[in-house]
Amino acid sequence: MADQALSPILLSLISPANSVNPLPKSSSTASSALHGRHCQIPLSPIENPPPCFLLLSLLRPRRARPNGTVNRCLLRLFDIKSAANPVKPIHGVVSFDVIVDSSRNLSIRVFTPSSNAISLPILIFFHGGGFSFLSNASFSYVTLYRCFARRIPAVVLSVNYRLSPEHRFPSQYDYGFDVLQFLDHENNTIGLLAPTADLSKCFLAGDSAGANLAHHVAVRFSRQKSQFQRANIIGLVSIQPFFGGQERTQSEIQLNPGYTISVARTDCLWRAFLPEGSDRDHSASNVSRAKAEEISELGNFPATVVFVGGFDPLKDWQRKYYEWLKKSGKKVDLIEYPKMIHAFYLFPELPHCALLINQLTDFVSKCTLK
Repeated sequence: MADQALSPILLSLISPANSVNPLPKSSSTASSALHGRHCQIPLSPIENPPPCFLLLSLLRPRRARPNGTVNRCLLRLFDIKSAANPVKPIHGVVSFDVIVDSSRNLSIRVFTPSSNAISLPILIFFHGGGFSFLSNASFSYVTLYRCFARRIPAVVLSVNYRLSPEHRFPSQYDYGFDVLQFLDHENNTIGLLAPTADLSKCFLAGDSAGANLAHHVAVRFSRQKSQFQRANIIGLVSIQPFFGGQERTQSEIQLNPGYTISVARTDCLWRAFLPEGSDRDHSASNVSRAKAEEISELGNFPATVVFVGGFDPLKDWQRKYYEWLKKSGKKVDLIEYPKMIHAFYLFPELPHCALLINQLTDFVSKCTLK
């Protein structure tokens, strides 16, 4: 869902004193290292969530109509876009747009640090938004991508894909895979415009719905890896992935409604994305169900890290995903932030955001050194 790409001016109009339902206090300290396969990061939570959470709560029921369509006119007022900066670096990072398929409006924005690195891994990132909202140019995401590019460091490719309900499953998955094929083609422009990008060290990444998308693209790549000559996926970064099912989990019951998402909202988003007549046990949403797609035979499936927030109503589905990968014999780490909500990483003022970037950097380093 990750609905936080809002205008800084609008955010300033809301007083922090208006924040509701402060989270419980914690005196725990943080750890910046990954300890084993399941790591909890018990940082002190924000006692009063950022003021934009209140605005998001007010807007939530107005973004989608009862008939399942999306109020894009309203969304455009708050989803502030950032232009690319191909010449002058911003915080040490330049960016530019590359058209993958003009007929489908499929493009990527490339973020590359202005340092003199010889070779950098590639982070292919799919933005969140429940498959229905936001873009790769949304203000908060652009800020996050610059942090990734500078701090990891890496060449970040942010994918702009079509949104539901206008474009349903499997459109977004097809787009993601098409980007990999584009990168693998010897005539693509990425090598010319980002000479430091190392195609042999690619990571698929995403948050919320984007993490769901990244997973399914990783599965497809693993099944068809023999078709690729240059691009190679060595890691999967799953930040608070958007999965679900017909069953109501304890976290969906106990944490509903969350600060940024609710069960009613996720149900609506699944209806807008899945094929007509499908329920939430569809293979796109419930990847860990009893009759789920078997991936244990996929020896090429990349090492994975899953990030979970303790105040995220989706956290039980995210843990199921981790357990399913582990049971399938895949290399997977689980990192939990017990006091964090869904999409906390889009608020750079939170120390948890910086810590997540540190954990991501550790994961990338671990995978690239093998």
